[in-house]
Amino acid sequence: MSIPAAQARAAALLSRLTGGAAPAETHISAVFIGPDRVLKLKKAVDLGFLDFSTPAARHRFTARELEINAPGAPGLYRGLHGISVVADRLLPPDDPDAVEWALEMAPVPPGHFLDAVAERDGVDGAMQDALGDMAVALRGTYPGAAPGMDPVAAFRAVLRGNARAALGAGLDPRRVIHWRRRAGKMLRRLAPLLRARAAEGRIRRCHGDLHLGNVLLWQGRPVPFDALEFDEALATIDTGYDLAFLIADLLHRCGRAAACRVLARAVAVGGDAGQVAALPLWLSTRALIRAHCLSRMAGQGERALAFLAESEAFLAPPAPRLLAVGGLQGTGKTRLARLLAPRFGAAPGALHLRSDEVRKRLAGVPPEAPLPPDSYTPEASDAVHEALFTEAEAALRGGHSVVVDAAFLDPVRRAGAEALARAAGVPFTGLWLEAPLDVLRARIVSRQGDASDATPAVLDHAASKPVGAISWHRLDAVEDPLAAALAAAHLQLC
Repeated sequence: MSIPAAQARAAALLSRLTGGAAPAETHISAVFIGPDRVLKLKKAVDLGFLDFSTPAARHRFTARELEINAPGAPGLYRGLHGISVVADRLLPPDDPDAVEWALEMAPVPPGHFLDAVAERDGVDGAMQDALGDMAVALRGTYPGAAPGMDPVAAFRAVLRGNARAALGAGLDPRRVIHWRRRAGKMLRRLAPLLRARAAEGRIRRCHGDLHLGNVLLWQGRPVPFDALEFDEALATIDTGYDLAFLIADLLHRCGRAAACRVLARAVAVGGDAGQVAALPLWLSTRALIRAHCLSRMAGQGERALAFLAESEAFLAPPAPRLLAVGGLQGTGKTRLARLLAPRFGAAPGALHLRSDEVRKRLAGVPPEAPLPPDSYTPEASDAVHEALFTEAEAALRGGHSVVVDAAFLDPVRRAGAEALARAAGVPFTGLWLEAPLDVLRARIVSRQGDASDATPAVLDHAASKPVGAISWHRLDAVEDPLAAALAAAHLQLC
């Protein structure tokens, strides 16, 4: 959709100020990219779901875009400018002669947008952790929902609206109606959880469109931008649903392993294990949105049908199960847990819960921040395992598989993991990793940037204590134990 004729002078000014290049356009904006500044103009359009047709609306929503995005991306958003009817220069935003408005941003190299990073396989483990951290930090930049908001009624409206949109886009009516019924049934089942989450303050004014194309590398870390500014109701959602936008995009661009690790990191830092119960519904809704959007685009019919099939599949998640990975420090528990988690359970894979990360969160520090020895008292370890098991139970009872990753040197704690599975009514598999002490010492010495604070002295102390009878599957951790672990857990090697 081209720039409306009434905005031609404003567009010409912005083009001159950024070097004369043609703008990058979407159906609602024109973005003029120069060497030292970026200027964004909202188009005078009314698309039904948004209305920028009047100058007052464009002023209000451009100012709102700056207001909601600037806190999460300091320095990226520079300010708001007015443009007069003669469009000969930029004005202060509240100048009475202003009839158009432009948002100024700092320029960013095209390769720094996360969708481009994903295209070159650059979303590695460190970037995945940074994305999880970003999603949690983002929650603190937005206000909570107004008291009395019913998240179930709000999401029911989302389902209705997307079913109508899917029908209007020409998707198979039988399948769309069936999806709507199944999604509604899942929503009714989740209603108590969603209302409890609202009471806990987890419904907030979120980003609303958190996919990789709306994340960029800024000052060495991923930051979100271009939050949904034109509809407060659409953006006032559960923080888990906001994260589900990102998880859904990661699943397609980077695969289950990346999406699974981002989810695990967000839970490790933010502590919200309960959100996974609603992931099937949230991911299904995101897939249907992609399906009906693609269905309206020429040549995208096959992809639209693939997303429709995915939206249906998300509503039939596999039954949950619990895996526990134990062993001395340095045996590779976390590496194995990260390899196993994406291979089973509902998308994006089992929730990986790591005792080292729980300990850091309870201490109020990032996972990689070291803790002093007095943080490892028996009382502190009891609190860590209590939180670990509580989070695992919340996920399992919500229908989501879990991998718990801890030393489990105490037989009481191994028994506790098994008892947790029995109480939740899910299958259990315990994996026990073993390797010679000299191998483990070498691994511990070589660690960098890890949540574990173990030292060779800690290892030697732990190894000197009896661990009792081991009934879990004992795996040789000198070589890669993945194949043996998959066989023990009856999972596919792929």
